[in-house]
Amino acid sequence: MERKIMPYGNWKSPITSELILKDTVAFEGVVYEGDDLYWLERLPSEGGRSRVMKMTLDNAPSEQTPAPFNVRTRVHEYGGAPFTVFGERLYFSNFEDNLLYMKAGENHPKPITADSNNRYADAGIDRLNQRLYWIREDHTESSLTPETTIVVMNADGSAEKIVVSGNDFYSNPRVSPDAKHLAYVTWNHPHMPWDESELWVADINEDGTLFNNRKLTGGSGVSIVQPLWSPEGTLYFLSDHTNWWNLMRCYGSRKEEVCPVKAEFGSHSSVLGKSDYCFIDENTIIASYSQHGMRQLASVDVWNGRLNPITNRFTSFSSLQSNGNRVAFITASPTEFPRIALMDADSKKIEDVRVSSETSLDSDYLSLPEAIEFPTANHKTAHALYYAPNNPDFAAPRGEKPPLLVHAHGGPVGATSSALNLVKQYWTSRGFAVVDVNYGGSTGYGREYRERLRGQWGIVDVEDCANAVRYLIDSGEVDSSRIAIAGGSAGGYTTLASLVFTDIYHAGASHFGLSELESFVLETHKFESHYLHGLIAPYPEEKHVYYERSPINFTNRLSCPVIFFQGLDDKVVPPNQAVPMVEALREKGLPVAYLEFEGEGHGFRKAENIKRSIDGEFYFYSQIFGFEPADDIEPVKIDNL
Repeated sequence: MERKIMPYGNWKSPITSELILKDTVAFEGVVYEGDDLYWLERLPSEGGRSRVMKMTLDNAPSEQTPAPFNVRTRVHEYGGAPFTVFGERLYFSNFEDNLLYMKAGENHPKPITADSNNRYADAGIDRLNQRLYWIREDHTESSLTPETTIVVMNADGSAEKIVVSGNDFYSNPRVSPDAKHLAYVTWNHPHMPWDESELWVADINEDGTLFNNRKLTGGSGVSIVQPLWSPEGTLYFLSDHTNWWNLMRCYGSRKEEVCPVKAEFGSHSSVLGKSDYCFIDENTIIASYSQHGMRQLASVDVWNGRLNPITNRFTSFSSLQSNGNRVAFITASPTEFPRIALMDADSKKIEDVRVSSETSLDSDYLSLPEAIEFPTANHKTAHALYYAPNNPDFAAPRGEKPPLLVHAHGGPVGATSSALNLVKQYWTSRGFAVVDVNYGGSTGYGREYRERLRGQWGIVDVEDCANAVRYLIDSGEVDSSRIAIAGGSAGGYTTLASLVFTDIYHAGASHFGLSELESFVLETHKFESHYLHGLIAPYPEEKHVYYERSPINFTNRLSCPVIFFQGLDDKVVPPNQAVPMVEALREKGLPVAYLEFEGEGHGFRKAENIKRSIDGEFYFYSQIFGFEPADDIEPVKIDNL
């Protein structure tokens, strides 16, 4: 069929905000217990409520935690690993009251803790002695500086007691197969776990308490993540001491590299419970690793260190779990939605269990990511995924180039994913080009690349985003007069800093982004309260650097329109980060819009608010760049337009 000639931005697309959210779930964790598979899925249609699902060998998936239960934890505020399974018992954290609940068989869930000041996550199971070890965050004395410990409790929740304390943070309590040892990761301010963390192990007493606590490795500029006992009882972990998060193991005090490669087995770990590898037997690991912005799957022979890639169509893997016969994980590709999938341990055949969306979508409307490298400051190279405009029904007038939307991911040491994301396709199918920048500091390219952001947040990320734009302009791909930048959280800060400290953009969108750094240091939650010491500078010793990097202090340099999206219950980046910036833009006479959402925290979970933020941003750009949306979108109030 002949394409209709229409300007970029005016294209009619079947990928609407309604379609993006229609019958959609988001997957957040996988647990194997025998032959039974459990996972967590979030429901935007139910206000972002998360529930545990279960699938047995013979039955279809069934919900285990019906409404009003919301399986979520706020340990470290970002949470993660809010449930576990032990035999016929399901344990989970309920978001509304922070209590731990247990569901035995088909019985109704019952609370096994009573103090809502305590938050729990990331359980380790002692199967031989019927005990659980949890990360506990106690908010009794202070909500800003809660006490983080490891506690042990009996399988019925009784006899809870602290077994490890004294450091600022803990994660990954893991019991050895013989129940004689507990391994865990710990770190202290001002470090983040991906900067510097330590692996410890302790011996277990008969009552579950610990003795002979000893550090095995880590610290001194090395990050240790994801400890895991092999079936026969050898302790494995990921270490970045060689620049890459690679597999290692311990034999007593001796450490060995298992599979040294120039690839990243680990991934960004602001949430608890990450699992990028698992054992199918004592000889073989199935692992996910990152190269060139894409994640791949491989088997690893633990004795000869050979990495054997597993050929398949997917480019994103997370939450790997195995019961010996099968490996379960969350996976996706550039043309396929995220899904829970199972891989046969022998044949390596992958089959779907549950897909995040049942939406039927013609792949002709999808833009495929192209991994690009481009020159940036200090004679270095940076990385991004580029998505060209694509719609089989439309073509632009001869000579017209598309507007470009630059996306700055959060973290800021996170990374963008090549998995199918209909929000990106929403833009490309309407005639926008999108570049998803893995700026210096991003995970997946080794520690040295992550270290580029040390002391340079607001500089390196801003330069890399701007140089991605220049690269695409010089390549003739995009319209140099219609460039927008957007991001959420840390990406929102990069967005605002880019708009203030460069002049290459013509519009921007901040989704719960930072604008004033000093107040963030003074007011944010414990997990990130010292984060900026490494990203910006020691505080208060170098207080002036915080002033110099805060966009709110330089609105006089801002000369383009901005739209802000803010959750009113956000404890990570509260509304006082957005409101002063909005007021400054209003006073300056620049077009500005501000949308706030009640009941939303850091990241929007409710379908109606996700829809409003997607459509609202597109409407905003349509008014700034002067094109007419093909959709009937609810207008956004724009001051000074």
